[in-house]
Amino acid sequence: MDNLKVHTSSPEQTMELAERLGQFLEAGSVITLEGDLGAGKTHFTKGLAKGLGVKRNVNSPTFTIIKEYQGRMPLYHMDVYRVCEADEDLGFDEYFYGEGVTVVEWASLIKEQLPKERLDIEIYHAGDDRREIVLKPLGERYILLCKELQTK
Repeated sequence: MDNLKVHTSSPEQTMELAERLGQFLEAGSVITLEGDLGAGKTHFTKGLAKGLGVKRNVNSPTFTIIKEYQGRMPLYHMDVYRVCEADEDLGFDEYFYGEGVTVVEWASLIKEQLPKERLDIEIYHAGDDRREIVLKPLGERYILLCKELQTK
């Protein structure tokens, strides 16, 4: 499957897309988020959390690196922008292959540590509140996930 491109015209629509995605995720799912500051990575994660049944307010883990939330399964929200040494072992595997869903903002900074199978998502400004969201499935489970999103 090629990349899936979706356009949204408000933060709410971005969150709705992510919420739909969250409903299909299973334990061990890894989602990476790339985009400029203010592109909507945290809004996307808020929607994803809602789709996972998380009730708490989700905000950026910029200064804590990892925040954990509980829904129908754990959500691990990482912001690795401030990780100094990408080669340093920070125990990411415990999250990537664990019992929850892992979302990694600025994932390109730890690319060598990421699982080969994952869903890479890029969010671009497309004017005002509009966004272009590009989903890049890496692996069969993520290809099927993107196909499911297209049909809903």
